[in-house]
Amino acid sequence: MTITPAELTGDYVLDPAHTRIGFVARHAMVTKVRGAFHQFEGTAHLDGTDPTRSTAQVVIKAESIDTGVEQRDQHLRTNDFLDAPNHPDITFRSTSVEPRSDSEYRVTGDLTIKGTTRPVTIDFQYTGSAVDPYGNLRVGLEGSAAISRKDFGVTWNAALEGGGVLVGDKIVLEFDISAIKQG
Repeated sequence: MTITPAELTGDYVLDPAHTRIGFVARHAMVTKVRGAFHQFEGTAHLDGTDPTRSTAQVVIKAESIDTGVEQRDQHLRTNDFLDAPNHPDITFRSTSVEPRSDSEYRVTGDLTIKGTTRPVTIDFQYTGSAVDPYGNLRVGLEGSAAISRKDFGVTWNAALEGGGVLVGDKIVLEFDISAIKQG
């Protein structure tokens, strides 16, 4: 069954069981640490015939950060990084959607981390759509964006003996989205 762009038009919710919101950061100047957030919710309105009229918003629980190392995760939740007790939500609200091709979209919006809001542009690839065994129309999107953590007031670091710093400034945000059409 082929789904037309017009049939994609509608309101969607993120499926947290099949969506990953993650990040990659440089550690000790030599390796990458990957992590993800396990608690989030998001909605979108997709307009298949005029993608510029599409919108999206996501709320991520900062305390749900998981890098696979509990001691590091506890540190990331403190004021040195996300300050989860005082800033429990990381939010993104789109301000524009620009089609780049039939399957590529540039989504710009306001990202708020630790109480600081900055514009961010995320390049997304539309990976397809399908009707699942329960009759739900699903769409898939993959995207990423690089941000400077210092732009959001996340400045903690430690100097390394041989030069450089423990945590890189550039953070790559990763989005593997499965969204379910509502109604």
